[in-house]
Amino acid sequence: MKEISRPAEAPPKRSGHFRRLSVALVVAGLLIGFAAYSWQPSPRAGNQGDFIPIEEFSRIIRDFSEEGGYFLSDNFVSNETSYLHVMDKLEEIGSVGEDAYIGVGPEQNFSYIARLRPRIAFIVDIRRQAMIQQLMYKALFSLSENRAEFLSRLLSIPIGDQEAPAAEALLPELIEFFDQRPGEEEAFRGNLSTLFRTIEEDFHFPLTEEDRTGLEYIYSIFWEANLDTRFWFRGRWSWGYFPTLRGILLETELDGDLGNFLAREEDYQFVRELHLQNRIIPVVGDFAGPKALRTVGDYLKENGYSVSAFYTSNVEQYLFRNGVFGDFAENIRHLPVSEKSLFIRAFTGRGGFHPARVPGHRLTTILQKITTFLDDFDQDRYPNYWALVTTNFISPREATPAEN
Repeated sequence: MKEISRPAEAPPKRSGHFRRLSVALVVAGLLIGFAAYSWQPSPRAGNQGDFIPIEEFSRIIRDFSEEGGYFLSDNFVSNETSYLHVMDKLEEIGSVGEDAYIGVGPEQNFSYIARLRPRIAFIVDIRRQAMIQQLMYKALFSLSENRAEFLSRLLSIPIGDQEAPAAEALLPELIEFFDQRPGEEEAFRGNLSTLFRTIEEDFHFPLTEEDRTGLEYIYSIFWEANLDTRFWFRGRWSWGYFPTLRGILLETELDGDLGNFLAREEDYQFVRELHLQNRIIPVVGDFAGPKALRTVGDYLKENGYSVSAFYTSNVEQYLFRNGVFGDFAENIRHLPVSEKSLFIRAFTGRGGFHPARVPGHRLTTILQKITTFLDDFDQDRYPNYWALVTTNFISPREATPAEN
């Protein structure tokens, strides 16, 4: 069996969830047609006039991106259990069904995209590996006609026609179905080969040897850990501390409703359609860097978009730590925004309990109007990260911004 190249400090394996099966590397029909599937752009997207040619998609990634930088974690999945708490507020005060979305990190972006229904989205992350992971997701969406196929391919768990969950299956039913089955090396190897081919040939995006190694590393984690895949800090024993993919998918909004992009087939189909239109574009970039965000801003202005929401997670914490927060603020000033444009932030709790904290959650997810942010920044109201997240924020549980 070929060894998977990965960093020396890989997540610790846990018996019962990390499985390697020594099988022949012949891909059978159990792969639900994965290897034989030929990706094609969405005809409906072309009729809408929103389709971005794949050559242009690839060019944008290359031309807008900065050099990749280091981050201290592998963000295989989100670690923010509160990420859905702001969904109602996004609809109440934000722009839905228009404009552009900007985000960072892995799959939680798809849930915000599904709720906001933007016309275009950019995922900007300092790690080149994050861009490669987003291209992996694009390939999985493109090749998977429904949620069950998507999870099957993501986790390398083949399903047959007779046992496949129904298209209208509830998310807990999907989770239970895949929880009862192991990932298979045969599926992993065949799927990985198709991912390489889809990205390089169909998406016209050349992968370096390091990119290929990184993609194999990322995809192998989902095969081995399956629904126990987690965020983890490199070089630290943190694998068991953060929520699993299973838990993230089953998190709820404040009213108790499931809100992940896989909770409803129509949400999955919206995100998939945007991918088929080549309108979810990953870019390598530092939020405080000289190129990526500014180039995204120029593109949005030239094409008549304003930003509906910018999901920053807790990146601003590191910008303050590195003394470059002012550069980030100037980059934000370069974006086209309106009175409805919002930041989505995740506060980690360092510095004290946030006023909007929901008991039982390590992080607090809040909103802020981008125009308010720029006004406050000009008035020097942000001497530190704590001031940023507690000044004129919008709590998911309050009707109006809290004035502090």
